[in-house]
Amino acid sequence: MDDQVKELFGAVITAIGTILSAIASIPTQSTRITDLYKGLDIVGNTLQGSGNAIQADAQSPSLEKLGNEIQAIGNSTVVAGLILKVEEETEEKLVITGNLLQALGGGVALAEEVEDPTASGQIYNIYGNLLQSTGNSLQAIGGSINLKEKRESESGSSGDVIIFTGSWIQAVGSVISIFGALPEESKRGVPSP
Repeated sequence: MDDQVKELFGAVITAIGTILSAIASIPTQSTRITDLYKGLDIVGNTLQGSGNAIQADAQSPSLEKLGNEIQAIGNSTVVAGLILKVEEETEEKLVITGNLLQALGGGVALAEEVEDPTASGQIYNIYGNLLQSTGNSLQAIGGSINLKEKRESESGSSGDVIIFTGSWIQAVGSVISIFGALPEESKRGVPSP
């Protein structure tokens, strides 16, 4: 597979994953729905990590490649927190750490994008990475609020709205990043939808 097509494919897979994870962040009180959402979040983060890894594989050594690699590690950390049989606090710490790593990866990739903001599609990549980093940061903040509340024997759910908001901001950012890849890739012979 051509590197440009591979990078575009990775961006689409990442966007699908972020949308699935955003759906999984919808606050609910139902145990059955919570279990369903956890499975959806595992699939979403697995797709995000795979998409970021595919993108990184298609790129030459750069900050953008490093950023995608860090994001893939962050997604893997979230998945580990969700599937490993660990205490609830450890699970939440892994998810928070994974979200912070994703935010860092998006920031690293953003650093390269702002070097030449006039390049074709770069404005989409800039906004996309900025939104993804912001969304991941909000998810980590919300998770930290919930963890603190649980330690204080409270419900531990007031951060859910922040997590929900951050998840959807990240999803919007990942979709915008696809648009940033399209003009650049279409010049190389990849047809636009």
